[in-house]
Amino acid sequence: MIVHLIDGTYELFRQFYGLRRFTKGNDRPYGAVVGVLQTVLQMIENGDTYLGVATDHVIESFRNRLWPDYKTGAGIERALLAQFHPLEQALAAMGVVVWPMIELEADDALASAAHLASKDKKVEKVAIWTPDKDLAQCVRGTRVVQIDGQRKIIRDAARIREKFGVDPPLIPDLLALVGDAADGYPGIPGIGATTAAQLLNRYGQIENFPSNVLGERRDLALLFKTLATLRTDAPLFDAAETLRWRGATPGFAAWADRMKAPRLLERCEKAAIERGQS
Repeated sequence: MIVHLIDGTYELFRQFYGLRRFTKGNDRPYGAVVGVLQTVLQMIENGDTYLGVATDHVIESFRNRLWPDYKTGAGIERALLAQFHPLEQALAAMGVVVWPMIELEADDALASAAHLASKDKKVEKVAIWTPDKDLAQCVRGTRVVQIDGQRKIIRDAARIREKFGVDPPLIPDLLALVGDAADGYPGIPGIGATTAAQLLNRYGQIENFPSNVLGERRDLALLFKTLATLRTDAPLFDAAETLRWRGATPGFAAWADRMKAPRLLERCEKAAIERGQS
């Protein structure tokens, strides 16, 4: 069993702005949603039937209380924001397991799902589908890997170290030191990626740094590490078997009609027959 974990929020953004190149700003109400569903359905058609999709039901999370400049929903286009909840509903109607996150983020759901799936003895491999560098911390050997679908790159632990200069468990420490502009925290001034990797490889995690390395900036670095550390304790499922796609629900026909995407329904029905689900 190979478990596939998909960053639904990232995919929605990717589809939305990908369509913009062709629609010239004339956004279709469910255009990005249809694009994400097509991507997920293509995986199912290829035999990847153990999967789950994590989404940000709201953009803000507990991290916004820790750091006021942490990313928010400000600036997200209304046409895109309006497709967040329909994506969750349409995926569920298509029979796909969805984790809409409120207090936590979609990244935390992916981390928690990877943690739970990797403990399941029936699971051979876990693939996390997102280019987000935060998720690099979840990679373990060759069993839990990160996939950048656009660039067609698969990163196991060795390739994470090759890219970032540190092993996966130290990714939160690295991000704490160098910052993450996408998430809204700046890191520690004067410490770049190379220096950060050297420090972490010499001393280990930030908590082990000699007091003179960061000085009075140590508490700030630890706060940023808290922001960068993904939660793995979300109780998303008990067994990976529950992630198996078993066909669309009866309600998906209405969604396909609403989205003006009848081919999605036809493909779902065909996929279910091929996999003995109908």
